[in-house]
Amino acid sequence: MSHEAALHNHEGHESHGHDDHGHHEHHDTFLTKYVFSQDHKMIAKQFLITGMVWAVLGGLMSVLFRLQLGYPDASFPWLESILGKWAKGGQITPEAYYALVTTHGTVLVFFVLTAGLSGTFANFLIPLQVGARDMASPFMNMLSYWFFFTASIIMLSSLFVETGPFSGGWTAYPPLSALHDASPGSKTGMDLWIISMALFVVSSLLGGLNYIATILNMRTKGMSMTRLPLTIWALFFTAVLGVLSFPVLLSGLILLIFDRNFGTSFYLSDIYVNGVGALSNEGGSAILFQHLFWFLGHPEVYIILLPAMGMVSEIMSVNSRKPIFGYMAMLGSLFAIAILAFLVWAHHMFVTGLNPFLGSVFVLLTLLIAVPSAIKVFNWLTTLWRGNIRFTPGMLFAIGFVSLFISGGLTGIWLGNAALDIYLHDSYFVVAHFHIVMGVASMFGMFAGVYHWFPKMYGRYLNNSLGYIHFWITLAGAYLIFWPMHYQGLAGMPRRYFDFSIWESFKQFADLNRFISTVAMIVFAVQILFLINFFYSIFKGRKVTVLNPWESNTLEWTTPINPGHGNWPGEIPEVHRWPYDYGKDGHDFIPQTTPVGEDETETH
Repeated sequence: MSHEAALHNHEGHESHGHDDHGHHEHHDTFLTKYVFSQDHKMIAKQFLITGMVWAVLGGLMSVLFRLQLGYPDASFPWLESILGKWAKGGQITPEAYYALVTTHGTVLVFFVLTAGLSGTFANFLIPLQVGARDMASPFMNMLSYWFFFTASIIMLSSLFVETGPFSGGWTAYPPLSALHDASPGSKTGMDLWIISMALFVVSSLLGGLNYIATILNMRTKGMSMTRLPLTIWALFFTAVLGVLSFPVLLSGLILLIFDRNFGTSFYLSDIYVNGVGALSNEGGSAILFQHLFWFLGHPEVYIILLPAMGMVSEIMSVNSRKPIFGYMAMLGSLFAIAILAFLVWAHHMFVTGLNPFLGSVFVLLTLLIAVPSAIKVFNWLTTLWRGNIRFTPGMLFAIGFVSLFISGGLTGIWLGNAALDIYLHDSYFVVAHFHIVMGVASMFGMFAGVYHWFPKMYGRYLNNSLGYIHFWITLAGAYLIFWPMHYQGLAGMPRRYFDFSIWESFKQFADLNRFISTVAMIVFAVQILFLINFFYSIFKGRKVTVLNPWESNTLEWTTPINPGHGNWPGEIPEVHRWPYDYGKDGHDFIPQTTPVGEDETETH
C-alpha cells in the first residue's frame, strides 16, 4: 500500500467513528461501572475527581492561612462560625495555623500532585497509548484507587478530632511527630496522619507495579520501546521511582509508630517535655527520620514533575505541528533525572550538622540535575521554534509549565549550594522555590493534560474562553504570589511563623504580605471557575464529532469517541512508526498506525 493510500485509508476509517461500548457493557450495574470499576478509564476519572476535591480543600486551607499572614491583627467573625474554637474571636489560633499549613502540604504533595496526577494520567493513557485492552491487573488497579480513597477518608477525619489534625509540618519531623505530648496536633491527629499515609503508600505501590508491568509486557504489535510517546516513558520512570522510594517512607513511619506507642527510641534521645519532665528515651536520632523521609522526599519531587514533563512534551509536539526535538535526548534526560533523584536527598539537610565534605558531594550531585533539566528545556523551546503553533488552553498550560520550570528551577541552583543554603534554609526563599518548580509547575502540567485529553475522557470539549481566563489569571497570579517571596527570604524572613507583625525586621513586608494574600484569594476563585467549566462540560459541553480532534498521531485517538471497556471494538491496531511524524513529506500528521511508504524519508 502506498503512503498516500495508507493515509487515505486512515482518513476514511476516521470519518465513520462511532460509539461502541463493547459487547459486554450492558451487563454492568451502576456499582460495577462507576464505583468498583475495573476499567482503567473510569479509575482514572475517580483519581482525577478525588484529586480535585483535595485540591479545593488544600487550596482553601492556603487561603485561610494567607488570611492570617496578610491580616494578622484583623478579626473575621465568620471564621469562628466555620472553624469554631480554632478561630476564637475571629482570629485563627496558632495551633489551627500550623494544622492548616501541615495538612495543606501533605494533601497537595501526596493526594493531589502524586495520586491526582499520576493516578489519573498513568491509568488513562498507558493502556490507550501502548495499545492494550486494560492494565496488566485491572483488579489491582481498582484496589489502588480504593486504598487511596480510604487514605483520603482517614486524612479528612483527622480534621474533625477534638485535639485537631497533625500540626508538625508536612515533613513530620520528630520529636513533634514522635511524642503525644509535644502539641495538641501530635495526639490522635498524628496517628490518623500516619495511618492515612501508610495506606497511601500501599496505593502508590499497587499502582506503580501495575504501570510498570503494563508498559513492559502489554504493548501492541510494532510498539517498540523507542516508539512509545514520551508521556509513557515519563510515567514509566515515575512508577519506578515510586516503587523504589515509597517503601523507605513506610519503614520510617513504622518506626515512628513504635516510638509513639511502644516506648522505643529510634528517633528520640535526651528530651525534656515542659510539664512532663525528662523522658527516659536514649540513643535515638531525629536525623535518622530526616534521612528516611527525604530518601522518599526528593524522588517524590520528580514523581510529581516527570508525568507533567511527559505530557508537556506530547502536547507541545501535537500543537506545534512539529516532531518533538531530540526524542532520544529527552529520553536520556528522563533516565538521568530518575537516577540522580536518588542521590541528592541530603541537600534538604545541609543545616543538620552534616559533614561538610559529604555536603559538598551532595552539592555536586544536586547541581548535576540541572544538566538533564536544561536539555529538556532546550528541547521544548526548540520544539516550539518555528512551529505552526495552535494556542489551545492545553498548549498554553504546557508553555506555562516550561516558564515556571525554568524560573523555579533556577532558584534551585542557589539552594543547592550548601554555603548559600545555610543562610536561605527555612526562609521564604525555599517556599518560593519549591512552590513554583514543583507545586505550580506540576499543576500546570496537570491542567494541560486535562484540557488536552478531556475530549477523550468524556467525549466533549471544555469551554475555551473559560480556559483562557483560567490560564492567564493563574499564570500571572502564581508569579505575583511566589516571586516576591524570594525577596522576603533573601531578607531573612523565616518560614512557618504565624505572625510577622511583632518582628521589627519584617514589619516592612506587611503590605507585601497583604498583596500576596489578596492575589492568592483571586487565584483560588479562578480555580473554582475551572471546576465549573469541568463539571458543566462533562454533561453539557460541545460534543466531539471526530475521532481525532487534535489531529494527533498517538493510539488513543484511534479508539471510538467514547471507548468501552477494552478500548478498541475490533483488533488492536498495529504500530508502524514513532508518534512524532508531524509536518513530514507534505503531510500535516501521520498516525502511528499508518504503514511506512516506500518513498518515505527517514523513519523511526
